[in-house]
Amino acid sequence: MNPIAVAILAFVTLERLGELALARHNTQRLLAKGASEHGARHYPLIFALHAAWLITLWLLAPTRQVDMFWLAMFVLLTIARFWVIATLGPRWTTRIIVLPGADLVKEGPYRWLNHPNYWVVAGEIAVLPLVFGLPWVALTFTILNAAVLVVRIRAENRALRG
Repeated sequence: MNPIAVAILAFVTLERLGELALARHNTQRLLAKGASEHGARHYPLIFALHAAWLITLWLLAPTRQVDMFWLAMFVLLTIARFWVIATLGPRWTTRIIVLPGADLVKEGPYRWLNHPNYWVVAGEIAVLPLVFGLPWVALTFTILNAAVLVVRIRAENRALRG
């Protein structure tokens, strides 16, 4: 076992679990305010994809060496992830939740990009396996994520247009 690899995987796993708890909390609060969920049918697929990605990394990466360049790239992506979450604040969820009458967020990374969270997630899915020298894992999950994001972004754009 490489303790650095295990620590990285543990951090990412705990981070994701914390984000799921935050997303659940925010989702419940938004729904209580009259928001509605869109695209719920594809959500289990997104959840399964991310779980499979993490499980695959836990199976393959704990004994691998850590590439510091790719780790630095992953740290930058993680900072970007926190920026997106902080920008959306109580409106950030892992689901498509639309609060009627609420303006679209145009601050933070949303000034420059549509769907910055999906850009960050796509980067993380590709980069974390590269931290451990697993390019086939990066390629496989990047392709799967891209397919899911096509469905997700279409559903989100429809929901935001009303």
